[in-house]
Amino acid sequence: MPLPDPLTRHPIQGWKGTAFLKAIVDHPLIEVGDYSYYDDSRGPEHFVARCVRYHFDFVGDRLIIGKFVAIAQAAQFIMNGANHPMGGFSTYPFQMFGISGGPDVTAQAHRGDTRVGNDVWIGREAVIMPGVTIGDGAIIGTRAQVVKDVPPYAVVVGNPGRVVRTRFPDETVAALLAIAWWDWDADKIGRNVAAIAGADIDALRAAV
Repeated sequence: MPLPDPLTRHPIQGWKGTAFLKAIVDHPLIEVGDYSYYDDSRGPEHFVARCVRYHFDFVGDRLIIGKFVAIAQAAQFIMNGANHPMGGFSTYPFQMFGISGGPDVTAQAHRGDTRVGNDVWIGREAVIMPGVTIGDGAIIGTRAQVVKDVPPYAVVVGNPGRVVRTRFPDETVAALLAIAWWDWDADKIGRNVAAIAGADIDALRAAV
């Protein structure tokens, strides 16, 4: 069966709570891959306002979301603009309110871009902290707080988030990363959905 257009605003017939992010995100510092979606019964079109927090243009950090990422309601991406200067006696951001004499908050070092790999599932109310990289195929549990990088195909739960297991054996993970089915064209993915969804690594290898 063919895949839908990745620019479809509401890809589930009769339900407006899910949207492909490419159809609703228009922000110069946010990159989103094909078929990644956000689900929110309050309206997924508010993804940037509700889920991407403290993302200020003057900081310049990017949120990069891969392909086929599933993001549940109220997940939070905390960007580097949330950080306050900590070198002085006060952490108050005086400069942001036009008060001179404090440190230049635009010159503060930050933790870099936040990156979410391909085929990642982020659970409801999970929190992703600044500069974190989440590997391909990972699962972030409900209300987990991700404070450090997540390996590919790892399952993370808790606060602070910890890896509780890897979804597949190391050799299977290596094969999946090499195959990178999410980079295939839409027709090829559509023809191989049974192998992708059914964990048939031999069929995926044969399809390369």
